[in-house]
Amino acid sequence: MGPPSSSWRSASTFQGLRCWFTDVPSAVRGKPSWLLASCRGCVPAERCIPRTCGSEDQILCLVLGPWRYQLEDESAHLDEMPLMMSEEGFENEEGDYHTLPRARLTRRRGGLEWFVCGGWKFLCSSCCDWLINICQRKKELKARTVWLGCPEKCEEKHPRNSIKNQKYNVFTFIPGVLYEQFKFFLNLYFLVVSCSQFVPALKIGYLYTYWAPLGFVLAVTVVREAIDEFRRFQRDKDVNSQLYSKLTVRGKVQVKSSDIQVGDLIIVEKNQRIPSDMVFLRTSEKAGSCFIRTDQLDGETDWKLKVAVSCTQRLPALGDLFSISAYVYAQKPQLDIHSFEGTFTREDCDPPIHESLSIENTLWASTVVASGTVIGVVIYTGKETRSVMNTSNPKNKVGLLDLELNQLTKALFLALVALSVVMVTLQGFVGPWYRNLFRFLLLFSYIIPISLRVNLDMGKAAYGWMMMKDENIPGTVVRTSTIPEELGRLVYLLTDKTGTLTQNEMVFKRLHLGTVSYGTDTMDEIQSHLMNSYSQVHSQAAGNTPGSAPLRRAPSSAPKIRKSVSSRIHEAVKALALCHNVTPVYESRAGVTGETEFAEADQDFSDENRTYQASSPDECGNMAREGLRTLVVARRALTEEQYQDFESRYSQAKLSVHDRTLKVAAVVESLEREMELLCLTGVEDQLQADVRPTLEMLRNAGIKIWMLTGDKLETATCIAKSSHLVSRTQDIHVFRPVTSRGEAHLELNALRRKHDCALVISGDSLEVCLKYYQHELVELACQCPAVVCCRCSPTQKAHVVKLLQQHTGRRTCAVGDGGNDVSMIQAADCGIGIEGKEGRQASLAADFSITQFRHIGRLLVVHGRNSYKRSAALGQFVMHRGLIISTMQAVFSSVFYFASVPLYQGFLMVGYATVYTMFPVFSLVLDQDVKPEMAMLYPELYKDLTKGRALSFKTFLIWVLISIYQGAILMYGALVLFESEFVHVVAISFTALILTELLMVALTVRTWHWLMVVAELLSLGCYVASLAFLNEYFGKSLPESLLAMWHLMFFIVTS
Repeated sequence: MGPPSSSWRSASTFQGLRCWFTDVPSAVRGKPSWLLASCRGCVPAERCIPRTCGSEDQILCLVLGPWRYQLEDESAHLDEMPLMMSEEGFENEEGDYHTLPRARLTRRRGGLEWFVCGGWKFLCSSCCDWLINICQRKKELKARTVWLGCPEKCEEKHPRNSIKNQKYNVFTFIPGVLYEQFKFFLNLYFLVVSCSQFVPALKIGYLYTYWAPLGFVLAVTVVREAIDEFRRFQRDKDVNSQLYSKLTVRGKVQVKSSDIQVGDLIIVEKNQRIPSDMVFLRTSEKAGSCFIRTDQLDGETDWKLKVAVSCTQRLPALGDLFSISAYVYAQKPQLDIHSFEGTFTREDCDPPIHESLSIENTLWASTVVASGTVIGVVIYTGKETRSVMNTSNPKNKVGLLDLELNQLTKALFLALVALSVVMVTLQGFVGPWYRNLFRFLLLFSYIIPISLRVNLDMGKAAYGWMMMKDENIPGTVVRTSTIPEELGRLVYLLTDKTGTLTQNEMVFKRLHLGTVSYGTDTMDEIQSHLMNSYSQVHSQAAGNTPGSAPLRRAPSSAPKIRKSVSSRIHEAVKALALCHNVTPVYESRAGVTGETEFAEADQDFSDENRTYQASSPDECGNMAREGLRTLVVARRALTEEQYQDFESRYSQAKLSVHDRTLKVAAVVESLEREMELLCLTGVEDQLQADVRPTLEMLRNAGIKIWMLTGDKLETATCIAKSSHLVSRTQDIHVFRPVTSRGEAHLELNALRRKHDCALVISGDSLEVCLKYYQHELVELACQCPAVVCCRCSPTQKAHVVKLLQQHTGRRTCAVGDGGNDVSMIQAADCGIGIEGKEGRQASLAADFSITQFRHIGRLLVVHGRNSYKRSAALGQFVMHRGLIISTMQAVFSSVFYFASVPLYQGFLMVGYATVYTMFPVFSLVLDQDVKPEMAMLYPELYKDLTKGRALSFKTFLIWVLISIYQGAILMYGALVLFESEFVHVVAISFTALILTELLMVALTVRTWHWLMVVAELLSLGCYVASLAFLNEYFGKSLPESLLAMWHLMFFIVTS
């Protein structure tokens, strides 16, 4: 008997999955027969799987459709899919699911409860997103047909081929900079207070006491932003103004990069940057192919082979491109830089010629031609190119310390309002009480000191100067001076591999022949074996005279002779010498130039000008225990018929439009059978200097390191082992390739069952998992001691950084050296660029630029740590300086019948915030609790900084209590001990205040610097000297009051 129909609630309906919940008594729970009988019959009963849910009295019926959980609806709640479902459950539909852990089920709120508990935020954000989409509606990207040399035939308007990295224009610069400044409560509060002084009834002091500090901060910010914006404008102008040869009916013409249009035929010379995405039509190389460097696109420094369209390559001359009627059909612009689908069609032939286009026929923008001269037809320009689509817009980075100080500022503002209300209440709301309320707000406005921002900005500039002047990390450049303390709060470090951890220099380490292995110390034996082998071959060739009979093979009936070591080495080395991707590149001598139609091979063949460029081979992962990149070398002899059959099937597979990659791989796999094993080679990718100790230091500092690379899985795994990012005894879980939700589900379960293992995952699998199990994947990955993401596109790198920020709330740092790392560097809270072989693009886009990876250790554990602790101490001391004088003002007003009269006016307030106390307080930027050597020796000291204990509400409240106590003691002491000299209470209390601040700075310092002593003496001297000029405030009889100095010193010491 089933439950009443009214108790059923349809929770949600998905494609391939339907769920119902029902409340049942515990007596019948766990009986599949009853549950199957109660099902609505939407699918056959044998596929209805009972599943215990999070509630004790609920059963979840999961109905498996033929798609095996391939949910296409991204809005499906992740927790409604039980993650801990066993692998056997997917393979056997009749498995016992009651033994599995219970799935998590989130109870959905509804109605008013949902609105109060966060629904209003969702509604507001949805409305804002809708308005933004309406105002900034993006044009839908579509596939296109591009006619060769005919831009006017384009059916749609395409974007200009210009690069723009500027954040503002002429009209938005001032509003944009002001918005970035006044979106923080601290600056907005200063602006309101300063503007209030234009109202006569609210005027407290002189205008310059409010507007001078605020104007100084704004002027510095505007000038700094203007300089940065002008530099970005100059860099964009240089790139957009580069000249290229455009092929027209009348010949070649020079055009700027920004004037190139879709359909133009562009000629790109050797070592010239490709200005836009193009289809490769023709090259000066006789082979019909060329090499390009893609280090600024995917981070790989090995050259990529590109093949010209055979139909256009066979044309006799360049001008014949305009004598044919041909077009290129290209897919819509997309992010993937490793794939392309299109067709080339020539219509003026009978029958028309159709040629399939793939990634090997493309020339992406921001790559560089490495050999020959190429001609291509432009298919994507501007923001539709692969490089621009994989580059995120730069954001204004704000440090966590600034956000914390902003929160403390809000708390101080609430205290300010509360204190003003109390004063007006005790006053009895006499007269225009609202005016008195505003006057009290202005009197106590120093609770939030306007000098806080000035001191912090100057301190950050000092930290940046110290980093750049550190002799232990030469070449360091601070490009973003607003976030140096972020280097002391990092929890996740995401680094590139090629050029960042490695030098990208391969060293041949081992040759294994099965029974014997040769290393670097025995390479001379290989050389001697080769000399013996070739000498035997030459002697046999010399003995085989023209008149003698040729050598014949031994009869087949003769027994097989085991090959000697020399012959095996000879065959192995010959295979390595013949089958490789090493390409000789010929550099022309000085004064030797050639036309674009001449092949490079016709210019210079001398060994003096020859270099070699190798393309990364396919590695064998199971032989990489020593961190070597390994390669198995084998051979197979083919007959003429076998080769012809393979060539025809291979050519047919390459012309396929659908599943081309799979078909080509199947044909190649059919050839790689019954092969003779020759040798196994081991190559080491040289690491940068001190990479291993640097990574160990960062791990001891509590920083989790992730490696994001565009390289292959095996290569990334080898580097992770050799760099000790993953220890040799540590287990590595290689995330298998997944394409559906069900496969991702099983792999995540397999990862969850592993403990203390490093994770290696590819970009494709990462994309699938993030689509369905974003939260679960990030949660599991964060538990791993190390994570390696291979085959990552630039956009995926940035996406991983943003996921860590959203799901963990921790500070992230991205390190890279290539153009493909720019998006990741800009997305991270702190970006570090390394000037390397891949150019300076990452270095220019980063917040901090270094020359070697090992400099990161000192940059973080020394400079980052000092910057954070110094900024925290400086910020709290400046707030203490404002709180103590506001407390004295409150005591003064309460003694004099709650009058809204200022205690200190004019220059006294300006001098208190500047010459009297600024130098000693600012000298805290030189303070340090431990020496740099100790910080490097004990990186565990860094780990405590991530908890934010140097600046927290606890430390803030301690400083508030200290300020209230000192302010009360100073003011009441001046009033009580100097009652007979009441006319000098202002001078006495102000002198005690200055001396107290100087003593507090001296007591706070942990390591004295000679500049600190100078600052203390200079401030004290300035105050003593100013007594002679401040008769307006202190009176002429001030020296007589100083006779009671012992009274003054007594309550100063008491405070």
